[in-house]
Amino acid sequence: MFNASLHPSSLSAVQHPLAVYGWDEGWEAEFAPYAAQGLVPGRVVRVDRGQCDVATPEGVVRADTAFVVPHDPMKVVCTGDWVAVDPEGRDPRYARTILPRRTAFVRSTSSKRSEGQVLATNIDHIVICVSLAVELDLGRIERFLALAMSSSSGEALLRTSADSWESGAQPTVVLSKADLVPDPVGLSYLVEDVETVAPGVQVLPLSSTTGEGLDVLAATIAGGTTVLLGVSGAGKSTLANALVGDDVMDVQAARDVDGKGRHTTTTRNLFVLPGGGVLIDTPGLRGVGLWDAEAGVGQVFSEIEELAGDCRFHDCAHESEPGCAVAAAIEDGSLPVRRLESYRKLIRENRRIVAKTDARVRSEMLKEWKRMGREGQKAMELKRGGGRTR
Repeated sequence: MFNASLHPSSLSAVQHPLAVYGWDEGWEAEFAPYAAQGLVPGRVVRVDRGQCDVATPEGVVRADTAFVVPHDPMKVVCTGDWVAVDPEGRDPRYARTILPRRTAFVRSTSSKRSEGQVLATNIDHIVICVSLAVELDLGRIERFLALAMSSSSGEALLRTSADSWESGAQPTVVLSKADLVPDPVGLSYLVEDVETVAPGVQVLPLSSTTGEGLDVLAATIAGGTTVLLGVSGAGKSTLANALVGDDVMDVQAARDVDGKGRHTTTTRNLFVLPGGGVLIDTPGLRGVGLWDAEAGVGQVFSEIEELAGDCRFHDCAHESEPGCAVAAAIEDGSLPVRRLESYRKLIRENRRIVAKTDARVRSEMLKEWKRMGREGQKAMELKRGGGRTR
């Protein structure tokens, strides 16, 4: 039990009562100016309607978020944030500021404006939960990974090689409900299919019912902060309960027709794991819009980027240009057509998002549209026999 007679700043980072939530010397240094003002450090474990539950040295307290730029979706208080809150005795208590985020998982909103939504912050592990109760959607997995490998916080979650990741955020793809695939050979084929779209990423079949794979995942994410992502019905809440070792999340059965859930989880919640570290469970995501994810897309489709480097023309569109290494790989079967189509789709989507706020990108896209229009017009004229007669 924490001794209230000892001021938190007098304790080492390891002895600090918030150490189980990830407090370290770096956070202690960031918080020092606020400690001098008499504020208290805490980690946000839940946000709901302008208020947040914050784990502090005295326990979990409720704080108002009115002082933290509520009009900017990228700066609102989010689960996983470290904040400075009013000391005990203030009523109401306010979260006065957010400490600089080390990492953030951000998706694009459905707004016509270029806006991002922060789903979780200060994360070290990203677990993408994919249900084996329904047919695998490899394109969705690629989309999640592209976001996982990018960050708007200024510290990109980039893969530097097949087995190395920067910024400490290590993605893992969990194939949940593996007990529904009793054939080991069939299960291994499914794992291989996912591994082809997730180069260098651990792909782990797992069953919260039988316990298969749970010990491996628990060891992988021990220490640090893990965020659990996936669509409704992927088994995230059941997995969260299994990892935490308690029924911390309500669970509802997925529909038999399509395997979709009913948004059992409605808020993002942070829990302490028995093996060390913390877990952030998130609501099921119906849409996963890209947000500043060009680097992430390039990493997910690294084989296409490498092939493009061997094309004859540096601006090759990989369509009908001579000397196109990507087209050659499609022709000899070493690069699946689906993979190239998915790459093009994500690149186009990300450029549209960026173009909303970047005039240079908008100009480049306009030039490209005009070029394509001229080429289309020329093609029609040739088809008509050499164009109009004067």
